Amino acid sequence: MELGQKDKKILNILVENSKLSLRQIAKKAGISVATAMHHIRKLEKEGVIRRYTASLDYEKAGYDIEVIIEIRISKGKLFDVEKKIAMHPNVFAVYDLTGAFDAIVLARFTTRRLMDNFLKKLQTYEFVERTETKLVLNTIKEENIGV
Repeated sequence: MELGQKDKKILNILVENSKLSLRQIAKKAGISVATAMHHIRKLEKEGVIRRYTASLDYEKAGYDIEVIIEIRISKGKLFDVEKKIAMHPNVFAVYDLTGAFDAIVLARFTTRRLMDNFLKKLQTYEFVERTETKLVLNTIKEENIGV
């Protein structure tokens, strides 16, 4: 789908604050409410807008331990292992990679004990050959980008 200027304006407004009313979105975009509603419905139908959500401060919510886990997975089993890992409630992202590792997992925990338990469990998964875990010390920037 090719995004037009109105689509991009609307998306950038929603990235900044998805809680705005249609009237507020239309005003900020300089379009009518009907036009804003039409474009938003089209973007939702096409899957460009997947969902509306809140931006959380995880540290304030008690999730102040964040890890990046690189994983080497046996040939042919990548998607099976990734799907299993993605089911864990503390995992918020799983990516395929090129390079020395096959996947990267991003996860947040409330305690070191929970993190340790997850890492030890991960290493017992069939087809997981090797992991390397990095503890995130500071988050400098983490936000959606505009289009």
